[in-house]
Amino acid sequence: MTRPGRRPRPVLEVRAAVTPEDVAAHFAVRRAVFVEEQGIFEQSDRDAWDDVAIHVVVSHEGTVVGAVRLYELDKPGLWKGDRLAVLHDARRLGAGAPLVRFAVATAGERGGSRMIAQIQERNVAFFAHLGWTAVGVPEEYRQVTHQLMEIRLSGAVEPARDWVLTLAGDPIFPAP
Repeated sequence: MTRPGRRPRPVLEVRAAVTPEDVAAHFAVRRAVFVEEQGIFEQSDRDAWDDVAIHVVVSHEGTVVGAVRLYELDKPGLWKGDRLAVLHDARRLGAGAPLVRFAVATAGERGGSRMIAQIQERNVAFFAHLGWTAVGVPEEYRQVTHQLMEIRLSGAVEPARDWVLTLAGDPIFPAP
């Protein structure tokens, strides 16, 4: 229910990218953000981790507007999330938090105990709000300052299936 004078919250669907269309959309969002908008990579941000990563997308009204990938590292229980990207015009929808929460839940569901990520400095407060903790000092990566952050995964109880999220208190509902 929407309070008088307030617009309804957007409905976002977060899911693992398993169809060819979702995988293509995942990479298209990353290219739009990391190559075209931010100029961090010249032609593509793809690397060898994409061969083993779980690719995740978030859509609004049927259009993929965000992406993140996650993968297990060599140390048992240690996962990494990276390449979190939300299209510029969709950032007002609040799609970043559902993507991060889905990645955290997915890693926890798969036996992870801790997740790390290199976070662009301007996004550190956002991740801290989601329960992440800074580790060490910021470092440069591709001429952009990043902060290593981590989160414990023991609290990830919700199974990471396709979710539909609204932003009013971030309730989570299984997708139909």
